[in-house]
Amino acid sequence: MSIRIFSARRIVTMDPSLPEATHVAVRGGKVLGVGPLEELHDLGDYELDERFADKVILPGFVEGHSHALEGAIWKYLYLGYFPRTDPTGRLWEGVKSLAQMQQRLRQAAALPAGEPLVAWGFDPVYFDGVRLDKRALDEAVGERPVVVFHASLHVLSVNSTMLRLSGLDRHAGVEGIMLGADGCPNGELQEMAAMHGIFEALGRNLFEEVSSVDALRAYGAVARRAGVTTITDLYNPLTDPGIAALREVAAADDYPVRLVPAMSALAWPAEQGIARLQACSEWSTERLHFGLVKLMTDGSIQGYTARMKWPGYHDGHPNGMWNAPPEALQQFVLDYHQAGLQLHIHTNGDEAVDLMLDAIEEALTLWPRPDHRHTLQHCQFISQAQLRRAAKLGVCLNMFANHIYYWGDIHRERTLGYARSRRLEPLASALRLGIPTAIHSDAPVTPLGPLFTAWCAVERRTASGAELGAHERLSVAQALHTITLGAAYTLRLDHLVGSLEVGKYADMVVLDEDPFEVAPDRLRAIRIAATVLGGRVHEN
Repeated sequence: MSIRIFSARRIVTMDPSLPEATHVAVRGGKVLGVGPLEELHDLGDYELDERFADKVILPGFVEGHSHALEGAIWKYLYLGYFPRTDPTGRLWEGVKSLAQMQQRLRQAAALPAGEPLVAWGFDPVYFDGVRLDKRALDEAVGERPVVVFHASLHVLSVNSTMLRLSGLDRHAGVEGIMLGADGCPNGELQEMAAMHGIFEALGRNLFEEVSSVDALRAYGAVARRAGVTTITDLYNPLTDPGIAALREVAAADDYPVRLVPAMSALAWPAEQGIARLQACSEWSTERLHFGLVKLMTDGSIQGYTARMKWPGYHDGHPNGMWNAPPEALQQFVLDYHQAGLQLHIHTNGDEAVDLMLDAIEEALTLWPRPDHRHTLQHCQFISQAQLRRAAKLGVCLNMFANHIYYWGDIHRERTLGYARSRRLEPLASALRLGIPTAIHSDAPVTPLGPLFTAWCAVERRTASGAELGAHERLSVAQALHTITLGAAYTLRLDHLVGSLEVGKYADMVVLDEDPFEVAPDRLRAIRIAATVLGGRVHEN
């Protein structure tokens, strides 16, 4: 095999034994050597690749919590508050009022189509006093069925026509089907059980649309532009078509990322789910890694569906809801832990954190595992006592740092108040306690972009520009660690990716500027010039 040596102005390796270099040698898709060029001559004959000589190279970014839905959802209408760029590069302006949202729906409904109109991204929390119910949607589109996913993907709203089509106008006894003053379903459906009837009426579960080659290819393209070389799909039902699509794209030489799907625990009885994952393990390859389990507990804080301990929501809103009975959620932890599998557990509210720490402690008492790496995901609101307990139990954390920017102002004013909003995503505290920690985007909930996520962790600025919790800020070095080696550790892939060390995959991101030299506020603006996956260059 031939040797290629890449040169750069600076290579940041994330290897404590050799933190930086100017050259990295690659053979057979793996790192063969790192250092100055004169120290690599003894590797043998090589080809010197100087296309990045004026750039800065880091290990390829690792996105430990995002969803392949990012590659599928853009075929539907975007109604989000913030501007977003779709996978084709088109910029969609944000929706700033209910009236503007209704007008965008009317325009889309006027286009020829023979099926329900599906939209996504709307977030009523930005519109004081507004809940998106059937009346608001009926005013926009009356005859055609309409389904609108909220930004969190934990809530959706439908119009009266869609309620009738699904039969949910007659079934008010399901938890999560919200009622109006007349006691009838008002068109808002919270969490997965309530959404089931809508998916049946549509003839498809929108969360299963990740099971297509086109969606996964679009997902890979978005990841490449963001500098990501290893990416999760952290809520995959692992249906037969879904597994086939994952295997097909991962086998393609030009696919630019390594995929790490996590099976949705709630989609399978535990015994079947365990068997499913064990069967999938034989299909793991260098670019496709099976083995993770995703467990959904509560909802989102900004959507008021997260489970909160006393004193609850700052504005007095009723507590959120569980996606399954608490005892069932705890049993899932016991079952999957006993089977030797790694759990990635959605926990937004501190009550959900408590429930899952209890379950993990019980599992470890019954079946000790010194390196389980069970990971709490999001952890938007986790107390200092819970952090200390997580550290004692060997739990990893993957925090939703983007949340500080997109919903920090909302939490300060409505959901958490002044004091509690200061410990939203307490990243510095987690690192002080030695907890393995990563940060993420949860795309498509927020845009995929690890440098933006790192900026959120460093600056802790909300959308209004306010600083939120200065004592929980990370340094640039710490933030970059959480999107490379830190994230790789939570995926149990740190022996393969996350740093540029001999023997690991030659996965890199190439930057136009040095993140250690620019002002921290410019971290999010650094351009991604290219990624390298196993030594293969993917130019942006």
